[in-house]
Parts: sequence; structure tokens; C-alpha cells
Amino acid sequence: MTTVPLDLSRSTSIFHALSDETRLAVVQMLGEGERCVCDLQAALDVAQSRLSFHLKVLKEAGLVSDRKDGRWSYYTLVPDALTEAHDIVHALASPRCADARALTVLGRCCG
Repeated sequence: MTTVPLDLSRSTSIFHALSDETRLAVVQMLGEGERCVCDLQAALDVAQSRLSFHLKVLKEAGLVSDRKDGRWSYYTLVPDALTEAHDIVHALASPRCADARALTVLGRCCG
């Protein structure tokens, strides 16, 4: 079975977004469903500007999406975003090159 080489830029973006305790807490909360930014702020006890930064990182990584309703913003997990993160981890944990599952770095195989 062959797999598609990892998109290292995309992988880096996802794991950077997940590499912060506050952002992980946001992802965990959004796992229960859509949340208003005011609810996230209250639950996490963080300043609005700091939460906005974290939400921007998650959004740019494609892990969350937002919608406006009046003056409020609501956030939700992007379907399959965490599945993509899982698939990256699985690809990294799989044997490489021995069975044509090469991690391509700069166009070269590790073998």
C-alpha cells in the first residue's frame, strides 16, 4: 500500500496551532459544539486580545471556522480537521521506505 507524501508545510501549520495549551483547550471545548467567543473567553479566563490571537492561529491552520451573528462571533471545529492531524501522526509513525511509505523531504526518499 502506498501513501501520499506528507505536505510538510500543512503539517507544520496544524501542529503549530495545536502546540499551545490555550489553543488545545479551545479545540477541546469546540469538540462539544459551536461556542460564542464570549463563552470561550469566560471559560478560559483569558483577555479578549489574547483569545483573538489564538483563534486566528487555529483558523489560519484550518482547524476552526467562525461565523458572525450581529456583534458576536461563533467558532466551530472544521469537520475532519482533527482527522487530518491524526492521519499525519499515523503517517509519521508508520515504517518508511521499507514498504514504499516514504516521507519525502525536498524531493528525496530516506532510502
